Amino acid sequence: MNNPTIISFQNTNIQSLNQTLLTKLNLSVKKGEQWALVGASGSGKSVLLKTITGKFAITQGEFKHPHLDELCKIHKNKQELISWRNFISMVSPRHGFKNLSNTNSFYYQQRYNTAHSSDTQTVAQYLSKIKAIQPSKQWSYEKVVSRLHLENLKDKHLIKLSNGETKRLLIAEALLKNPVLLLLDNPLSGLDVDTRKDFNNLLSEISNSGINVILASSPNEIPDAITHIALLDEGKITNTFIKADFKADDLAFTNVNKINVSELQKLLPVEKQNKYENIIAMKDIIIKYDNKLIINKVNWNIKQGERWALLGSNGAGKSTLLSLINGDNPQAYSNNIILFDVKRGSGESIWDIKRNIGFVSPELFQYFPNGNTCLQVIESGFYDTLGLFRKSDPTKVEIVKRWMRFLEIENSANKPFKKVSTSTQRLCLLARALIKNPPLLIFDEPCQGLDTHQINNFKHIIEAICENSNVTLIYVSHYKDQIPNCVKNILKLENGRQIDAE
Repeated sequence: MNNPTIISFQNTNIQSLNQTLLTKLNLSVKKGEQWALVGASGSGKSVLLKTITGKFAITQGEFKHPHLDELCKIHKNKQELISWRNFISMVSPRHGFKNLSNTNSFYYQQRYNTAHSSDTQTVAQYLSKIKAIQPSKQWSYEKVVSRLHLENLKDKHLIKLSNGETKRLLIAEALLKNPVLLLLDNPLSGLDVDTRKDFNNLLSEISNSGINVILASSPNEIPDAITHIALLDEGKITNTFIKADFKADDLAFTNVNKINVSELQKLLPVEKQNKYENIIAMKDIIIKYDNKLIINKVNWNIKQGERWALLGSNGAGKSTLLSLINGDNPQAYSNNIILFDVKRGSGESIWDIKRNIGFVSPELFQYFPNGNTCLQVIESGFYDTLGLFRKSDPTKVEIVKRWMRFLEIENSANKPFKKVSTSTQRLCLLARALIKNPPLLIFDEPCQGLDTHQINNFKHIIEAICENSNVTLIYVSHYKDQIPNCVKNILKLENGRQIDAE
């Protein structure tokens, strides 16, 4: 007996706001099949996942979900309002957490402010409210908390979760709904090495429990449970494969462009940079929240021109440590910290600190307002504001456009930030960090959501910047091959303590 078809597209066009997103889409997913979507950034992987949830309009062809429709008939007498959509769960790059007043008005620095962060639910409170149409003994509350390693996080407020911890919580939420179809948009981004290995096992457990999976993935990180692969290019599925027939090395979006060194040198006015004895000097740093030690006696001294990797597993304290440098954490005033030769608490403002730093992180991406165009988002980096709140400066706009050409996103200059792909949004924030040529760059997982070509191109640009300037760099990544070769120093954290790196 043939397995029932869960979803199918037949010569389907997808559109949003008069813009065609996907064309001539043909895909059929049967029960028991597990699919990976691969392709260059912006090829349509995330759009396809959102289309499956019913987000976008079908303008041509058919989108069917026969197995889900049959389940609706079975459950119709149990619940009045039920749709095929209820049998689908999706884990997206951005979460939709709300505060206790049921709004999503989180702000970026909220996680570091004890009084304000308590305006959010805890992990246990959040998960306890998840309901499933068809409850499962396989994915009970106790099971997901244990399997996703959330036991020690149950009393932690959502806003205080690290990027990797948040990803585990979102997967736990999706499993509690016991979906027929689980959609995962780049689920491995932001996860440390051990968690990525564990995710591979978890996905096998999920598929063995009867849940079908479709995930957007790097072609080099296809989980063992995947049975089929669809290759997307410019809004079309150009090929499908049985997993055994797929070869990631055959894909053509891994090349690296040659850097225009002359143009880069013009964008890096080295002679205008101030000279410092100590970019950062930290002594016996301690950070506590609710009597829990997050950072425990860390010492870190960074001289101008040094390039550092900050390493550690999810929840080790990396983002908290960076928040002390970036002026976002009020506990900096109760610690012995020198930034740019000035002791914290000596009368300097947050803006005095931020003007010397170019910064990007998963949390900044999560909470960055999206009301501007891409060009305006990047221009805001000149003023260290989350968005542009003044009239554009023509001179600065020209510099923005030059950086956008470097990062291959110049075609998105006048597009709304919220309408471009996730990878373009992340590249805009990277350009925003580079735009003012600061003495210190802090890149916290900068390559999340980028394809192999974009990662290699960005890494190549950072190498060239370091070669042609005296910029100081702090680089955080869970992928060793993404760390630029110019990085020679390492600080590694484990449970808030600094340890010797291997």
